[in-house]
Amino acid sequence: MSKHPFIIGLTGSIGMGKSTTAAMFAAQGVPVWDADAAVHRLYAKGGTAVEPIRAICPAAIVDGAVDRGALKDWINRDPTALAQIEAVVHPLVARDRSDFIVSTKAPIILLDIPLLFETGAEDQVDLIVVASAPAELQRDRVLARGSMSEEQFNTILAKQMPDAEKRKRADVVIPTETMDGARKAVEALVAEVKERLSHA
Repeated sequence: MSKHPFIIGLTGSIGMGKSTTAAMFAAQGVPVWDADAAVHRLYAKGGTAVEPIRAICPAAIVDGAVDRGALKDWINRDPTALAQIEAVVHPLVARDRSDFIVSTKAPIILLDIPLLFETGAEDQVDLIVVASAPAELQRDRVLARGSMSEEQFNTILAKQMPDAEKRKRADVVIPTETMDGARKAVEALVAEVKERLSHA
């Protein structure tokens, strides 16, 4: 029986509680593939992105791993850098994701993809879930991390698809104003998908 798993695609803008929501799915026994974690693996020592990145930007390889700071410097200096990096990294991330889908035996899996719509990955999932919170709460959360200035936050926001547009394109919106509310929404959704699969 080689039934494909039911694939949930989770996305949400910065500070919307997406990672927390992904962890709630994991707590429900749903295996999670995390796009950011995949990039970390690819960039780490021995990762499959190291040599291709070395070929386009030797200065970005430090101690056998990709140095994100060096990549950022290159992106700031060279307007073609980002496209070159994405041309290397996107196919490797896509392969990592398909390996996960093929090798995971669970009936339901979750793909945590920050740029789900922006990279066209929504075509590969059965259900699109967007983690969302009011804009003021989003801003407060991000700035409370202390790792980003308001200006940097606004720059990232400008590059991401607006939350309202994501909500419009979602099959399900998980409100993350409160952790309890988000958890209940995740539990209800997982139960609903299991129910749907039992009748499939």
